[in-house]
Amino acid sequence: MKILIGGASSKFFHLKEFGDELVKHNIEYRLVTDSEIYDGYPSRKFSHWFQTRKKFKNLVADFKPDAVFIDRQRHFGIAVVKENIPLLVHLRGDFWKEMDWASQTLYKSFPKNLALHQWKKIAHECFTNSSLILPICKHLENRVKEYYPQKDTAVFYQGINSARWYQEKGLELKHPCVGLLQGAVIWGKTKEMLTLKNVLEELPHVTFYWAGDGPYKDEVLSVLGKYDNFKWLGSLDYPDKVRQFLTEIDIYALISGIDMSPLTLLEAQLMTKPVIATNVGGIPELMNDSHTGFLINKGSSKDIIDKISIFLNDQKTSMKMGQSGKKFVEEKFSWDKITRDFIDNVKKVI
Repeated sequence: MKILIGGASSKFFHLKEFGDELVKHNIEYRLVTDSEIYDGYPSRKFSHWFQTRKKFKNLVADFKPDAVFIDRQRHFGIAVVKENIPLLVHLRGDFWKEMDWASQTLYKSFPKNLALHQWKKIAHECFTNSSLILPICKHLENRVKEYYPQKDTAVFYQGINSARWYQEKGLELKHPCVGLLQGAVIWGKTKEMLTLKNVLEELPHVTFYWAGDGPYKDEVLSVLGKYDNFKWLGSLDYPDKVRQFLTEIDIYALISGIDMSPLTLLEAQLMTKPVIATNVGGIPELMNDSHTGFLINKGSSKDIIDKISIFLNDQKTSMKMGQSGKKFVEEKFSWDKITRDFIDNVKKVI
């Protein structure tokens, strides 16, 4: 079997890991940047608005894929449909909620709203004509079924290579500390971080380090940056600096308004860190509540304070949960397991 993989260059690290695992199962793959092969309006590059399908046709003629896996819903996916090749649509986030949030924030203006409308149209065409939709968690699969109840779906969790996540010194942080590793790209996710305001006030002896960036960074820093025990580190180089960050922190926290399958939650558990995470979206599927860490209620600063205090005051429980987290992730989210499940599901539709 041959599978062509098209996605954003920013996701190549993980897509290549997936592709290399496919090879171990006797499946040939080719990984390409989707927008460089075939794109159109709306695209950040004006020149892409006028791309033809010539590059795509040449690629297909040369590689002859049995199926095409797309990591985002773009013109590339529509080109696959027009060539009558089985289309496998990977869905990483709640597309419908994200579109609503975007229209209410960064895409309010008429030109941007017009672009948003076109993105919805392209995504709908990809979903409708797909052979298989692959949401990244069970929660998201249920969301897909609300919009496309007749489509074939199968959960495709984010896989992870545990060998990359080992203890590595390199950062020196003030202890005790809590590490947050999350972007500020979607307001519906990011605004939950403001719940930390009361936490910072109640736990002045604990330093909170935030590694991440995005268009909503200033909204977070304008509130939390006023506190001496909140430090912003900006974006960290992946994976080396992220590994050093996770080595140094005492507790990992994911304070999010909505998330489907946050990779950092898996990484933190592989690094044997006790974790706390907001009980939303697909997050409960990526940890074992009260065994590898604690789920906390959305909007509850008290929950955050209580759970951090448990970890800091009971090192035995903290270490036990950290070790349990590593074992949990290795068993549930190895690339070998994820890829085997993927192959079984693809064989059912092509």
